[in-house]
Amino acid sequence: QVQLVESGGGLVQPGGSLRLSCAASGSIFSINGMGWYRQAPGKQRELVAGFTSTGSTNYADSVKGRFTISRDNAKNTVYLQMNSLKPEDTAVYYCIVVVTSTDGYEYDYWGQGTQVTVSS
Repeated sequence: QVQLVESGGGLVQPGGSLRLSCAASGSIFSINGMGWYRQAPGKQRELVAGFTSTGSTNYADSVKGRFTISRDNAKNTVYLQMNSLKPEDTAVYYCIVVVTSTDGYEYDYWGQGTQVTVSS
């Protein structure tokens, strides 16, 4: 079993910044991918940013140049630095970690979600 703990959400004014963190722990043999999704009210969950198994990154067009995803492999932690936030970034943000567990199988794990609200 793998546990994910997210932190860093909150209320911020337009143009402000927030940094989200997601730490994975438990029966991890290797991490094959890490990323962030978000879901706004009445909308489908969408990919914000992610690392592939090769270490390359991808971003939603709407956040390119404003958000940066990073990771600390020693801590099994992924971060999302969000700058120049806009009201349309308001959503619940979820981290996802793709893990090869100690049983040899690959699993997807989701964080509990953290609310980001951008409003004046």
